[in-house]
Amino acid sequence: MENLNLLSEQELIRRQKLIDLAEMGINAYPPESFEVNATSTAIKANFPQSMEDAKWKEISIAGRIMSVRDMGKANFAVIQDDAGKIQIYIRRDDICPGEDKSFYDTVFKKLLDIGDIIGIKGYVFVTKTGETSIHAHSVTLLSKSLHPLPIVKEKEGETFDAVTDPEFRYRQRYADLIVNPHVKETFLKRSQMIRSIRDFLNDHGALEVDTPVLQNIPGGAAAKPFITHHNALDVPFYLRIANELYLKRLIVGGFDWVYEFSRNFRNEGMDRTHNPEFTILEFYVAYKDYFWMMDFTEKMLEKVAMDLHGTTEVQMGENTLNFKAPFKRISIYDAIKEFTGFDVSTMDEEGIREVCKELHIAVSPSMGKGKLIDELFSEKCEGNFIQPTYIIDYPVEMSPLTKKHRSKEGLVERFELMVNGKEIANAYTELNDPIEQRERFEEQVRLMERGDDEAMFIDHDFLRALEYGMPPTSGIGIGIDRLCMLMTNQASIQDVLFFPQMRPEVSQKNAANEKEEA
Repeated sequence: MENLNLLSEQELIRRQKLIDLAEMGINAYPPESFEVNATSTAIKANFPQSMEDAKWKEISIAGRIMSVRDMGKANFAVIQDDAGKIQIYIRRDDICPGEDKSFYDTVFKKLLDIGDIIGIKGYVFVTKTGETSIHAHSVTLLSKSLHPLPIVKEKEGETFDAVTDPEFRYRQRYADLIVNPHVKETFLKRSQMIRSIRDFLNDHGALEVDTPVLQNIPGGAAAKPFITHHNALDVPFYLRIANELYLKRLIVGGFDWVYEFSRNFRNEGMDRTHNPEFTILEFYVAYKDYFWMMDFTEKMLEKVAMDLHGTTEVQMGENTLNFKAPFKRISIYDAIKEFTGFDVSTMDEEGIREVCKELHIAVSPSMGKGKLIDELFSEKCEGNFIQPTYIIDYPVEMSPLTKKHRSKEGLVERFELMVNGKEIANAYTELNDPIEQRERFEEQVRLMERGDDEAMFIDHDFLRALEYGMPPTSGIGIGIDRLCMLMTNQASIQDVLFFPQMRPEVSQKNAANEKEEA
């Protein structure tokens, strides 16, 4: 039961208004549907200056009250719907044509609040100041708001006292979307971006599939998993860190091109480009290699930029990124040499460890050669690649699922796509030799025994699938959240996720309610 002693004065007032409405026979949360036939944006865009068009005389619109100007026997209010905002003119005699004026005098003027959701029926007109508005002839309360919205002031198109506190915005995204309607644009573009990618893949013959989120083996990436327990089977399960090995099983099974927008989970740190729950697109194509994958990926991202912006140029902070194909290509060893002055291509593990020490890069004894090179590149090179660039030809130690390079000893056919100083995609010519794959997994086990908690497990079922024969294949994983950051000019991954993970909220109100419930 709710503890009223913990409510603010405004919350108590609104709950009393709820009681007053009920006593007047008004259901603050009516069960009936309310038919909407117009949106604020459509009205503003299409309303003719001539009021002869009949369709503008029977408008039915619904939205949230965002402001009210009391003028006695008439009011101007602004409501916000899914599309935007529009002004409403409400006159006492129009919504209460008979002698009983209680709905206007009591309900509308005293019992409705900013944040309440109402339905309006009326006609469209233009005020003397030139503002397209709706003249209401009926007002219906559709939902009473019991929690006051943060106050945001607007005047002549300018916003004052905007709500910018990240703690509030990320934790209460529902309120953020109400008081900062421009935030919607980011998520609309995210949806448009995903649709553009999906259309591009479908048009080229790819098949969208689903693979398990709960997995016996957390395979397909070097990452620390979340662990859970299945009670009925009495066995541990892992939230997937990648869907790679399942998509390859489908290639074995005879599907030549499969893709999945995969929700993945990694029990690791959080920062502006990392969230423990994230979305990645992975697709695998039989009879292709990483050269083909580079060509295809840059064409796909070029199209995405065009679909979202009408140009291949995308603004990201102070940088103008150009997704026009083709992208620059440079080997990881050449990149390290360019930005550190060290040629590590012929060094063993200890030699690279010494380089890291000389460059003041913190490393642990559990790190093998692959992890050391990865750390070296991340610390000294990655941030320098602003324009889309493929980092290619990685050491075999860094890539346990990748086929060895056809002409370069000790390397594999792998690339990572860097944009704006961060990795956006990772791709291989896939390793399809089951014997070599087993050896690579066994090397990962040895790294795990050294203390590397991100080393891969041996997936025996995947090895069995490879033994049936997997055709030559290329695969890629593209970070959808990071790509969305680039396409929407957002500096933090939290700004492209509706509900980013946060520490549990601890407040006096919550603690008291939990104690009372207990």
